[in-house]
Amino acid sequence: MPPPESLDRAAVAREAGRAAATCDSVADLTREIGDELLSRVAYFDLAPRTVLDLGAGTGHASRALRARFRAARVIALDLSIAMLAIAARQARWPRRFDRIAGDACALPLRSGSIDLVYCSLALPSFANLDAALAEIRRAMTPRGLFLFSALGPDTLRELRESWAAADSAVHVHDFVDMHDLGSALTRAGFAEPVLDVEHYVRQFESLAALAAALRAAGARNAHAARPRGLTTRRRREALAQAYESRRERGGLPATFEVVYGAAFAGEPRAARPDGEFVVSLDKLLTR
Repeated sequence: MPPPESLDRAAVAREAGRAAATCDSVADLTREIGDELLSRVAYFDLAPRTVLDLGAGTGHASRALRARFRAARVIALDLSIAMLAIAARQARWPRRFDRIAGDACALPLRSGSIDLVYCSLALPSFANLDAALAEIRRAMTPRGLFLFSALGPDTLRELRESWAAADSAVHVHDFVDMHDLGSALTRAGFAEPVLDVEHYVRQFESLAALAAALRAAGARNAHAARPRGLTTRRRREALAQAYESRRERGGLPATFEVVYGAAFAGEPRAARPDGEFVVSLDKLLTR
């Protein structure tokens, strides 16, 4: 597991803000993973009063969650105000939802106020995973469900290994593997965690095309130990040569390992309650 605070929080927020206007243009894989996670909602008998889309970005999943759970209060929470501004512009009735700028490690939500937390691919951006998971569980109702996807350690392995041929610096984030993530959920007090792994491979015409896609998605290196100076020409050439040796018929491969998971905050929900619920946002927020 990455050590606590392995990411630079300010850099994570800065990159998310910069990518707000471009992330949707390179969101094919992100949408595919998010939609797969959304499909897994059907595995559970849920009628949540409050739903949190954690790391909501531009609100694609928030809109889908609002359409699925029409009686629920849906909250889109993201570190980036710029992302939430785009989410607000794209929201349409009946898919409107509340938007809150906040940090997963210090959620501005009352304890026991959220029935369903949906979190797709945001876990790797949490500077302190244990602190974030503890906060998520604190905000959930005793029978709440945490449904998530996260990037695993095989993600961008081709890029990581190619950089290793150029220098020994940290150029690619650390990602938590499925077993360590399961242990972290248990430490945070979650019950009955279930996890599985899928691998996705995308092809890029060039290393520059891969770098442009990562930059547009707001996925540039924000590791606290990242190099801060300019990369020398010699190192860039060593990187390019190492990655080029991996070229396949369709282009340069980039692997993305995705961990899908679900865990209850406490006892699983036994029965589906009837009726519609209207929850005031003021009752959910801390002051």
